[in-house]
Amino acid sequence: MSAQLRVAMIGHGFMGAAHSVGWRQAPAAFDLPIHPRMSVIVGRDAEKTASAADRWGWAEHATDWRAVIERDDIDVVDIVTPGDTHSEIAIAALAAGKHVLCEKPLANSVAEAEAMADAARDAATRGIRAMVGFTYRRVPAVTLMRDMIASGSIGSIRQVHASYRQDWLADADAPMTWRLDKDRAGSGALGDIGAHAIDLTQFVTGLGVAEVSGVLETIVHERPLLGESSGLGGTAGTGRGRVTVDDLALFTGRLSSGALASFEATRFATGRKNALEIEVSGDAGALHWNLEDLNALQFDDESAEPGRRGFTRILVTEPEHPYLSGWWPAGHMLGYEHGFSHQVKDLVEAISAGSDPHPTFAEGLSVQRVLDAVERSSAAGSTWTTV
Repeated sequence: MSAQLRVAMIGHGFMGAAHSVGWRQAPAAFDLPIHPRMSVIVGRDAEKTASAADRWGWAEHATDWRAVIERDDIDVVDIVTPGDTHSEIAIAALAAGKHVLCEKPLANSVAEAEAMADAARDAATRGIRAMVGFTYRRVPAVTLMRDMIASGSIGSIRQVHASYRQDWLADADAPMTWRLDKDRAGSGALGDIGAHAIDLTQFVTGLGVAEVSGVLETIVHERPLLGESSGLGGTAGTGRGRVTVDDLALFTGRLSSGALASFEATRFATGRKNALEIEVSGDAGALHWNLEDLNALQFDDESAEPGRRGFTRILVTEPEHPYLSGWWPAGHMLGYEHGFSHQVKDLVEAISAGSDPHPTFAEGLSVQRVLDAVERSSAAGSTWTTV
């Protein structure tokens, strides 16, 4: 391995911007064992890719991802493309001896995710590592929540509620995008944001989702095509495209311990901009976190005196809290983008240590299987379905 980790990022746009900030900021915030270098960004459109490279600080830009992953001067491939390309790119990159970071959900199907997990398992025998980008695990308050549950702060888990609610599609005339095409995205609200709720539940509790009963609903079935912005053909004012994914997913899950969990994923919750929430209730207390107040963790301690029980607010900004030692003085807030720097920190440290970074592709596959079970349950009339 060279003294640097030379990174190629495949794709750009929203997630490309977030990952770029992570790659750029992590070496400044943390004392990393290997220095990542933003070597090349890859996209289909040369002009747009060059603009992204200049804006976000990539040394080069290219349009052929296959040629880039074969280069000897690339160590890591970061995949931020739509889900229909994840499997092909990740498997090829691992075969070429590159470490891989892949955005969530891992793939568009269980079969693709299984192939990716198999490829990652084989690559690990050669010292090549793979991680899936469930970035919200790395919000300090979420990591603290996991640690508190593991230490017994709320006792035995009785129930979980997890939801991710947004409203960016509430307008029926909002345009078509690739996220509304099942062939490109795999699923709608379920896979795009519901995957986060599933992963957070499994992460903070340490329990798997064993079976589900759910329903999927498409609320708006057609949307206007707006040319290249949709990625689906057509030009402005030339008709409407068919939405082939879900807008709303509601499901119940039974965890491996037997405890029940309720889940919601929607892009039609008017007034909710980015409300990812999780609440875990135990026999000794409860913990609650909301992305719209991401620096705070709510904690109920049932061992407190009667009359003093109920949720209290822990401001997760102290240097002893997860990841905070690399940032600002106590009491100063972090934002959405910091999770991507923490993701880079954990990936680079795992690669340096020769260990698997988490979440692994196997963990990404476990989420994919839950997504698949919810779809099967909905198609069968919301019957209980084994994951």
